[in-house]
Amino acid sequence: MEALAFDILTTAAILFVVSTGLMIILGVMKLINFAHGAFLTTGGYIAYLVGAAGLNPWLAVPAAAILGLLAGLVIERTIIRPLYHRPLDAILATWGLGIVIGQVFALTFGRGVQFAPSPILGTIDVFGSEYSGYRLAMLAIAIVLAVALSALLSFTRFGLNARAVIANEPLARGLGIDSANVRSITFGLGAGLACAAGALITPLLSVDPNMGLPWLVNSFMLVMISGVSFPSLLVASLLLGGSQVLVSTYISPILGGMTIVVLAALILRLKPKGFSRA
Repeated sequence: MEALAFDILTTAAILFVVSTGLMIILGVMKLINFAHGAFLTTGGYIAYLVGAAGLNPWLAVPAAAILGLLAGLVIERTIIRPLYHRPLDAILATWGLGIVIGQVFALTFGRGVQFAPSPILGTIDVFGSEYSGYRLAMLAIAIVLAVALSALLSFTRFGLNARAVIANEPLARGLGIDSANVRSITFGLGAGLACAAGALITPLLSVDPNMGLPWLVNSFMLVMISGVSFPSLLVASLLLGGSQVLVSTYISPILGGMTIVVLAALILRLKPKGFSRA
């Protein structure tokens, strides 16, 4: 029973870490970034390359975050920014970008599965039960990330500007806030978070050119029912991630893989605005 409880908590933590990059871009830019899965895959291949080079596996996380941040800034400036007034085209552009990135990885690494070493090997004794040390580390990382992002949005100049843009972008521009700069930093931050998340989850699984696609689907559904709120995203990750674990454990892993999508669709049917609003 303790192992099941840890499975639920750590699965929720992983889902939260994977979804934050998508949420911050949607919240500020009102843009559904369908390249999110490709950024996750990018982080996965960085973890693989760091491991293949014999370096400390933890180095993959900051390396992925920095590369994602820089790539996000360039992509926003060259691809997304010209399409701000054509939101559907911007969404399609991110979808196409994701396909291109996936094909580049397929040509470079092949379509086979690659593995990255885990930064933490073995198990840890917790309350008399042995459990994966790295999955427990992911739980701690999710907590730190939630606190850090909340602090960023609540106590920094960028957070103040971002919240102003979210609330009323025309008024924010009238007050002298450079909304274009806020959008650029936001997309870079979201891409960096996604790449770092990909590097973090790869040691638990594997990486291939399509690795990010199922994570994109689950992240999208979690963000939709969270109403673009980090506390709500934590709740959604716990409830739906926990349901996925229970269904996979007691019924079928195949049905478990569909649990988040099905439950999210039902929640949106009953409460279209998600968890964070009445």
